[in-house]
Amino acid sequence: WTACSRGEPLALGRSEPSFAPPGSGLRRPLEDIFVSRRPVMLRPGKPRDSIVLDVRGSGNALVCDGRRVETEVELDGAALDRGVVLLLAERVVLLLGRVDPLGAGDLPSYGLVGESVAMVTLRRDIRRLAPLDVPVLLSGATGTGKELVAMALHEAGPRRAGPFLAVDMGAIPPTLAAAELFGAVRGAFTGAEQARTGLFRRADGGTLFLDEIGETPAEVQPLLLRALETSEIRPVGGDEARRIHVRVLAATDARLADEVAQGRFRGPLLHRLAGDELVVPTLAERREDWGRLFRHFFVAELAALGTSEHLAGEAGGRPVLPAGLVARLAILDWPGNVRQLKNVARRLAVAVRDGDPDRPWAELERLEQALRPVASASAASRPAYREASELTREDIEAALAAEEGRVQRAARVLGVARTSLYGRMKDLGIEPRGPNR
Repeated sequence: WTACSRGEPLALGRSEPSFAPPGSGLRRPLEDIFVSRRPVMLRPGKPRDSIVLDVRGSGNALVCDGRRVETEVELDGAALDRGVVLLLAERVVLLLGRVDPLGAGDLPSYGLVGESVAMVTLRRDIRRLAPLDVPVLLSGATGTGKELVAMALHEAGPRRAGPFLAVDMGAIPPTLAAAELFGAVRGAFTGAEQARTGLFRRADGGTLFLDEIGETPAEVQPLLLRALETSEIRPVGGDEARRIHVRVLAATDARLADEVAQGRFRGPLLHRLAGDELVVPTLAERREDWGRLFRHFFVAELAALGTSEHLAGEAGGRPVLPAGLVARLAILDWPGNVRQLKNVARRLAVAVRDGDPDRPWAELERLEQALRPVASASAASRPAYREASELTREDIEAALAAEEGRVQRAARVLGVARTSLYGRMKDLGIEPRGPNR
């Protein structure tokens, strides 16, 4: 993209361009023997913020956001802003999009995976806020990793030697919330057979992370506000207040301003919690991190299963998962964000461990039925696979013959879901005959 933005064409093939991991000075080309030396050409489009991908004269097949490029395709600025998934020669998955030319520099990772503009901005904010003792409200959709950001603020701050405690406010019964937070003396309520040490006291000298803060019971909100304003807590049933030194971080996936307007959340408490505010980006807002995150989780899950040996073949050009499968994963919408991606990586690691080559594809098919492809602003490159109704008898029989009758693999070749292929075969009177019919 950098070369194209200067009006220069860029070749994409086996020997060029050179790639480098973030923060690394080591640059090298793909050098995959299955990728042709006759490259795909990228050149500036007519609108100055667009790019044309031209496969004419190239020896490499190219799939762009799920659609095979037969001659050339123009990607507009909106598609590049979002990021376009390229599958090169059925071997290499790339994301084409814009990057921050400044990068992260010497910015610490804080244990967070990602080099996208959104994540670099978040890490800069962590560096700015970590040394301060102000409350911070973390906003973001479910599954984005708000607790990891809270831990980063704690670990990078002056309270790192103290405890870090996390509590899901939505999981505490309303009748026990005050005792859970502030403690309770013996006999303070029915069932309180012994004194309870609350979370504020246990987190003294460290950090208390209140997740799902919007679920705090209404009767507990004024007590929480007082604790934040005075740095004192009073156990339920107790007479004496206790001084505490706790940094409070809170998180929500709700619009608390709307909750305040509807009377479900106290405005003064919101203002006290939001000494500063960080917005944790969704996976859709940091698409260039998808590959790093997926590999991070997949490798960790293989290690947890004791099957890291499956990675040994990568150096010899034998990927654990087919590039086509990874490309189709990458173009999906991920409403559950990083948490959902981690769960999928775990299922795929289990499928690899079990040694059935069709299992990863079955997992992909299940995901594709549940999730939609990311919407594309470029009609020429919108995510799409073949409609089963377009398949002829000759198409299906040729694919089945090439795959020894295996319907799952034939569906993969034809670019349709297995269930859709079964339906089309039934329409055409084709009986499945393979070992996994």
